Amino acid sequence: MPAYATPQSAGMDLRANLESPVVLQPMERRLIPTGLYIALPEGAEAQVRPRSGLALKHGITVLNSPGTIDADYRGEVGVLLINLSQEPFTVNDGERIAQMIIARHEQAEFCLVEELDETLRGAGGYGHTGVK
Repeated sequence: MPAYATPQSAGMDLRANLESPVVLQPMERRLIPTGLYIALPEGAEAQVRPRSGLALKHGITVLNSPGTIDADYRGEVGVLLINLSQEPFTVNDGERIAQMIIARHEQAEFCLVEELDETLRGAGGYGHTGVK
């Protein structure tokens, strides 16, 4: 079962559910099963995120971070890991491989308009607000 590491943790740890260890070679990606199936309430999503310790110590991260699990998904939760280091990394059964956060969300209703309202920022994109 997923579990929160501390009373104030936002994310719960997800563990690998493996019959045998999986070796991730440098730059290799692999879908790691968790053995977890969930049913979320309507209006909720689960986000799968990397574990900071695995990223810092071993260069292991979640490739599509954050991965979204929709409320109507009923399959097994898998974690798409990638090894960004230059060393092979072994994932063992029961190892904490990612964290999952449950969040509420809204669905937007879009309407077609001829122009948008003006703001101070306008169309300024990446780096537009500066570095200070």
